[in-house]
Amino acid sequence: MSAIVLASSVLAGCGGNNNNGGNGGANVEASSSSGASSTASASAPAKSGEVVKLKMWGGVPAESGPQAVVDNWNKEHPDIQVEYVRYVNDDEGNLKLDTALMTGQDVDIYVSYTMSQAQKRMESGFMADLGAYGDYNIDEKMGADAANWKIDGKYYGMPTTMSSYFVALNKDALDAAGLDVPKEWTWDQLRDYAKALKQGDGYGFIQNTEPYADPLDSALTKDGYTKADGTSNLDDPLVSKWLETLNAMMYDDKTTPPLGEQLTSKMPVEQMFLSGEVPMLNIGAWLLRSANNFTDYPRDFKIAFAPVPRLMDSAGDYITRGGLGDFISVNAKSKNTAAAWEFLKWYADGGMAPMAEGGRIPASKDADRDAALASMLGSKPETYDRDSLMYVTFEDTTPKFVRSVPQEVVDLRSQEYEKYFLGAQSLEDTLKAMVARHNDYLKQNAK
Repeated sequence: MSAIVLASSVLAGCGGNNNNGGNGGANVEASSSSGASSTASASAPAKSGEVVKLKMWGGVPAESGPQAVVDNWNKEHPDIQVEYVRYVNDDEGNLKLDTALMTGQDVDIYVSYTMSQAQKRMESGFMADLGAYGDYNIDEKMGADAANWKIDGKYYGMPTTMSSYFVALNKDALDAAGLDVPKEWTWDQLRDYAKALKQGDGYGFIQNTEPYADPLDSALTKDGYTKADGTSNLDDPLVSKWLETLNAMMYDDKTTPPLGEQLTSKMPVEQMFLSGEVPMLNIGAWLLRSANNFTDYPRDFKIAFAPVPRLMDSAGDYITRGGLGDFISVNAKSKNTAAAWEFLKWYADGGMAPMAEGGRIPASKDADRDAALASMLGSKPETYDRDSLMYVTFEDTTPKFVRSVPQEVVDLRSQEYEKYFLGAQSLEDTLKAMVARHNDYLKQNAK
C-alpha cells in the first residue's frame, strides 16, 4: 500500500490539478499541458553503427509468447533491439505502467487492454497519432472492427488481435450431465447449467474478474449509459437483472463463489477450472496459455467453448464484448518513435505469431492465421473441442463492443455492486447509489 500511495503522489505531482484518485489506484488520471500528441514525432535515426534500444510493455507473461517475439525481431534487426517488460493487467499493474509513463521511464511501445485505459493515456499525451506516419492503413489491414478503437477519429494505437471472450466448459462434465455446448444462451440458462453441474459443496461456475462486469457493458451498450434526458441509466432493468441473478447464484444456489470471498482469497480461477474442480469459467482467450501448459496445469478432460450468455431474452438484441484487442501504442514521448513504429508494423503483420499459443490470433489480413490457429491449439489439439473453439473465435456473428466506459465509472459502479454482493446494501439502494454517483460524474465532466 505504501508503494501505491507513493506512486499516486508522484502522479499527482506531475499531472497538474485535474487528477482523480481512485479505487486501487487504477483510475489515476493525469493531464498534460500540451494535450495528446496530434502528430507522430519522427525521431532522428540512430547514427551509423549505433544500436537503438526499445522497451515494450505488455500484460502477457514473457514466456507465453512475447519473449519469442522480441527474440525473433532482435535476431533479424541487430540495429534495433527490443526488451520486453511485463506488467500485470490489473489495477496495480496499470498503475505501474502509468507511473512509468508519467515519470519518463523507458516506455517506447505499450499495450492497453481497454478503451478506458487507452483514452486516459491519450489525453495525458502518451500516444502518438499513428495516422501521421502514412505508410500503414490500419482499416484495410485490420478490418472494420478496428474503428472501435479510434479516439476522436484517430488511431493512437493499433488493435492487433482477434479478441474473444467466452465461457470455457469441461466437455466431459457436460457429456456426463447430458448437456449440450451452447451456441447462444441466457444467464438464466447458465444458472440452470451451474445447478446441474454442481458437485457436492463445489461450485458449478466461476469467473475471472477482468470480464466480470461485461454483462453491464453489454446491456448499456445496447440501451445507453445515459437516458434521453442525459441522466444515468445505471438503473437499467438489465443491470438489475444481472445483479439479482448473480446474487442468487452466490447465496441461494451456492453455484458460484461470493464476490467478497473471491477477491479476498485471490481465488485461482484458472487453476480451479483446469484441475477439473469447477466445470465452467467465464474468461477470455488468454486461458489458452495456461490450458496449453500441461506441466503446471495437467488435465485429462476436453475443453469446449460457449459465447458469454446474454441478459436479454432476444438474441437479436445482444451485443457482446470482443472484436479486436491488444491495442498497442507508440509513446509520443519516446526518443525512438520511428524505430518503435517499424517494430509495431512488423509485429502486427505476423511477427506476433508466437503469441497465438496463448490465444492471441493476429488481426492483420497479412498474417498467417492458419499457422496461428495451429499454434493456439498447442501440442495436444485433441484436448479441445475444435468446433466450438472455431465458433467463438471466428464464426460467431453477434455484434461486438470494446469496453469504453471511463475508468471512474467502472470503479464507482464496482464499489457499489460489491456492497450488494457482500450483503451490506440492498438492490434498490445499490441502483440508487450507482445512479447518484454516475450523475455526479456526468455533471463534473459535462462539456
